[in-house]
Amino acid sequence: MRRNPEELVLEFFDRVWHAPHELDAIDQLMTENYVITTAGKVITGRAAFKNWVAEFHRLLLDAKTESLDIFYNEDHDKVVSRWICSGRNNGLFALEADGRFVSFSGIAIWSIRENRLSECWAERSAHELYQELISGKKENNFV
Repeated sequence: MRRNPEELVLEFFDRVWHAPHELDAIDQLMTENYVITTAGKVITGRAAFKNWVAEFHRLLLDAKTESLDIFYNEDHDKVVSRWICSGRNNGLFALEADGRFVSFSGIAIWSIRENRLSECWAERSAHELYQELISGKKENNFV
């Protein structure tokens, strides 16, 4: 039975990006050879992706991702989400861990294979977030 792509992505956000951050859900939701390209870096395989997510959660405490807009193609093998990620700064960009609430926007495009997420291309408003952190001012209006 083919899974609804929107439900697959929303389950990923809910289980992996919301507390209690179920990293083992990645084994159920992603293909074994899952690949994500984000911030110019390519992460290959579920184990490497789990490590990347765990490190991200270490740098962004209480991380959560909320989908603002989501759609998929007729073949149900591509899905796009526009989202907001937020949490408390614990050393993002190797800056001081000040516990300040931050948020940033992003867009992700996923490929789906065998009812699982198989590849992702993510773009984040990282430069804007970096500027906010170094200036100490809230500059975005994402959340």
